[in-house]
Amino acid sequence: MNELLRKLFVCLVIHESFALQREVFVGGIFEGTNENEEIAFRVAIDIVNKHRQLPYALVPVIGRIEADEVVDAKHGFTLDMTWDRPFTALEIGCSILSKGVVGLFNSLSEDNSNTIQSLCDDKEIPVIQTIFDTEHERDCCSINLFPHAPVLARAFADVVKKWNWDSFTIIYENQASLAKVTEMLKIYNTTGHTVVLRQLYTSGNGDYRKALKDIWKSGQKNIVLDCSTENLNEVLKQAQQVGLMANDYNYIIINLDMHTIDLGPYQYGGTNITGLRLIDPLNTFVIEVAEAILHKRNEMNLPVDSFDPFVNAWQLQVKTALLVDAVMLFSQALDNIGHFTAMPLYCNTTDNWIHGETAFNYMKTETKSGLTGPIQFDNVGVRSEFDLELIELKEGGITTIGTWNSRDGLNISRIIPEVDDTDRDNLRNRSFIVIIALTPPYAMLKESKVKLDGNDRFEGFGIDLIAELANLEGFNFTFIVRVDKQNGDINNATGRWTGLIGDVIDGVADLAITDLTVNRKRQSAVDFTSPFMDLGIQILYAQPTSAPPSFFTFASPFAVEVWLLLGGAYFGVSLALFIMARLCQSEWSNPYPCIEEPEYLINQFSLRNSLWFTLGGLMQQGADIAPTGLSTRLLTGFWWFFTLIMVSSYTANLAAFLTNEVKELPFSNVEELVKRAEKLGIQYGAKKGGATYAFFKGSDNDLYKEIGSYMESHPDVLVKENEDGEARVEKGNYAFFMESTSISYAISGSCNLASVGSKLDEKNYAIAMRQDSTYRGRLSAAVLKLKESGKIDELQRKWWLEKRKKPECEEADEIPGAPPLNLKHVGGIFWVSTGGTILSFFLVFTELVLHTLKKYGRDRHSCTEELKDEVRFYFSFKGMVKPIKNRKSDSQSTDSKEKLEVNEPITYDYTPDVFTTSN
Repeated sequence: MNELLRKLFVCLVIHESFALQREVFVGGIFEGTNENEEIAFRVAIDIVNKHRQLPYALVPVIGRIEADEVVDAKHGFTLDMTWDRPFTALEIGCSILSKGVVGLFNSLSEDNSNTIQSLCDDKEIPVIQTIFDTEHERDCCSINLFPHAPVLARAFADVVKKWNWDSFTIIYENQASLAKVTEMLKIYNTTGHTVVLRQLYTSGNGDYRKALKDIWKSGQKNIVLDCSTENLNEVLKQAQQVGLMANDYNYIIINLDMHTIDLGPYQYGGTNITGLRLIDPLNTFVIEVAEAILHKRNEMNLPVDSFDPFVNAWQLQVKTALLVDAVMLFSQALDNIGHFTAMPLYCNTTDNWIHGETAFNYMKTETKSGLTGPIQFDNVGVRSEFDLELIELKEGGITTIGTWNSRDGLNISRIIPEVDDTDRDNLRNRSFIVIIALTPPYAMLKESKVKLDGNDRFEGFGIDLIAELANLEGFNFTFIVRVDKQNGDINNATGRWTGLIGDVIDGVADLAITDLTVNRKRQSAVDFTSPFMDLGIQILYAQPTSAPPSFFTFASPFAVEVWLLLGGAYFGVSLALFIMARLCQSEWSNPYPCIEEPEYLINQFSLRNSLWFTLGGLMQQGADIAPTGLSTRLLTGFWWFFTLIMVSSYTANLAAFLTNEVKELPFSNVEELVKRAEKLGIQYGAKKGGATYAFFKGSDNDLYKEIGSYMESHPDVLVKENEDGEARVEKGNYAFFMESTSISYAISGSCNLASVGSKLDEKNYAIAMRQDSTYRGRLSAAVLKLKESGKIDELQRKWWLEKRKKPECEEADEIPGAPPLNLKHVGGIFWVSTGGTILSFFLVFTELVLHTLKKYGRDRHSCTEELKDEVRFYFSFKGMVKPIKNRKSDSQSTDSKEKLEVNEPITYDYTPDVFTTSN
């Protein structure tokens, strides 16, 4: 009996253990197509499930709010995209709560966030937010991990105060930005200080230059910039373009993600750029989480910019890191509750979760260290205790120069000493080993009939550039060659760098120069000088062939509108001639000239004859009939003048069209290439393992992602060397993505290659060296001096044009293609023709009136009646035969008159063969 009880007890314990391993649902609501926050949410849940000994497993329930179009109600076109969709947020929130979640995480925009907060407060479900929020009031169960707005504003105000600025300009993006600068306005509202507040407006299409130019005109050198991470890079780039990034400008950037964007273009300009950050990318936990996010992206088949966890740690944004910290904090609160039950909650009921307020209180009292440093809340659930790092952009990159916390304020720890520019001899007589790759035109073996040794064996742009730098700084150099021409990439298996970058890291060489692209991944491994060349990715394709002539090439000289007007003029003039000939007395002629007093007259300008006569004039062939009246001849003269001009214009323009060969590319930009590639049988690729290939694989742009996926799934489109890509392009049906400078060099040496479209990005070439090299500043300054003096441009012309052995290309003399003539070109002759027609009508009516007056003299009544009869007959359009009414003399007897009056009216029937009269 005891044995049976023991076995039953063991079974119950095992059953209870398995029962405790239940699933607990947690919800996440996100906006837009950016998947980083959702991935971070899933990664955090995976970490909790793996490393925390919990009697349950957290399961994510994801909801996503898509953007909605803002449409102009009057004109019907799209003005903007908005994420503020509170009704959609409510629907998604209700759907997630019905799954039985115990917490809801979000980083939504204000309207959506308020909707979710109100819903969850009613159901007592904890809401964990990770957004900058200016609202300080918190209800039942809402907590925000983002640093509290007033405290964060005080941190930036302390930096301004430490910098001792007497005056400065605050550039803010929107109303939410004002909350961050409020403390600064409080500090500098005393006399003696000038603070200017300017909103960063755009002139359309992301153009901030007009707003920035206004600031430049003000002469202010101290600038506080508050801008979203999405726009920050573009704002700084345009600030540089308008002259706001010179060496006497100082910036404080109010953005905790400042370090995640590429600040390389501003390292050497002398501008002082300072900011604060919440995340330390060198922290071991940050690097581990970045690596976990990298693996999760791979699992979900999403593009990866870099496989280096260190690089990904630098790109980790605050809202992503806060989501990870939020999940960790919430899991700890659930652990503190102990036993709890979850239940589905519906929006149409009054139920709520009984453990919600308890979980919220546990989170408020919890003190924890996470990716964003120490996490601590006050009694209303806002994060007023946090630590920040003060960072500054220097020539060596982003450097930590101090810290800030809400307890002790700002503490400047140390300033990295700058390179002493007064020491002009610190590179003199030093010797450097410079590694090169034999990639034309950067480095090539020199052609010579005698054997050459040492540096004399090489020539090229890079060789000359090193020689110019040596002349400026007085150092010695020795070239060595990297045989496989690999610029360098990280080996995912070993974690070691290959190619030129690996040789520099391993100490094989001091410097590396070739077509070496500067990117964030490489900057994490080596240092670069100031860029010596700016470029971007373009498409290399075969020279376009002449397009076959169109079936309707004969119609090309005139625009469609001209052809339509020409047709209208033809029918209009024909109709005008028909009507005018009926009104004109001179056009009614005697069919039998031998009979002096005919009984009827005929008119040769029937509608068919009018159309034929006008067509003959248009074709410059004439017709068998001719007008006899003054008005009809005037109309004919204007028509012939019109046709003379039109036929001459047509002939001249047709000659230009027939002699000009239009060369047509199957695509004109990258969008058309991707869209038409399959239909046209065109493949496209890049250099395997190169920076261009990495650009497409790691891009956030949907189109570029598609290109990267295509290359990854079709490895045969990738080539080992640029020369292989050029050769494949010349064979046809292949487009090669390559740097614009390399494309220019390839085109200058071939008659069969052409570049297509504009640059897809902006990047630079620079000289690589080991990290923290003491000579970096000196070499960078020397490169800038060569750029300013025009020496680098001179070297580029030398090796791209003068030294390039371009074959003699057989090119026919091209006649510039003439555009189709439109109404602007020939509109005048249409107006002349219209004016001539109107004048002719005026003349024919004048003729008709004068003829009637001449016939009836002063008998006004008879004259008017006759004129009415004539006009009535002409506009009846009943035939081309007109009977003649014989006017009797005054001496005729009254009897004869009466006899005529009682006679029946005479009618005339005319056929081409017989003329009969009947009573």
